[in-house]
Amino acid sequence: MRTINEESVGKIEVKKSRFIATLRPVESKEEAEAFVAEMKKQYWDARHNCSAYVLPATKESGIYVHSSDDGEPSGTAGKPMLTVLQGNDLEGVAVVVTRYFGGVLLGTGGLVRSYQDAVSEAVKNAKLLERSPMTETEVTVDYSLVGRIQNFLSAHADVVQKDAVYEASVRFVLLFPQEEAEALCSEIVSLTDGKAVLTEKGQRVELVPV
Repeated sequence: MRTINEESVGKIEVKKSRFIATLRPVESKEEAEAFVAEMKKQYWDARHNCSAYVLPATKESGIYVHSSDDGEPSGTAGKPMLTVLQGNDLEGVAVVVTRYFGGVLLGTGGLVRSYQDAVSEAVKNAKLLERSPMTETEVTVDYSLVGRIQNFLSAHADVVQKDAVYEASVRFVLLFPQEEAEALCSEIVSLTDGKAVLTEKGQRVELVPV
């Protein structure tokens, strides 16, 4: 599943009606509801503030979804918006689409497309993160080899550096994509002429850029 790390906005105009989609990361139902209330207060003069959100699974329950048409004809806003979130494999997100009516009726199909397109625009503008299984590894090298490790990191955008500790030697804490960990470790051993000390610390799920 994927999520976002900061708010994103998408705007479209259809037959003089303006649609403003605000997409935000959320962790709980309470946080999502507070976000919806915030948007309704911010856009108090709009005719509709429709919403949808997908919350990550917890130990107690599975993924939680919710949608609201906020006065639009049933099924023309909230559910189509939710479909876009789910179609992009997003969780831990909430979206509110604010509609300023332009005086022209859009019809059921027009409303569905407009709300979906607004959310799609916000998703397109978002910085997406993916939950990926990673292998955490400590790489310890002499100072003379630091440049080689830094060059390695520059060449591998999928490797995440979590820390670098400079003491008598330098210890890098790196996260490798699980399926590539063995090959990447071998590459480090090779480029340091076998002088790097690698210690696997375990597996974890990390949010990495898509």
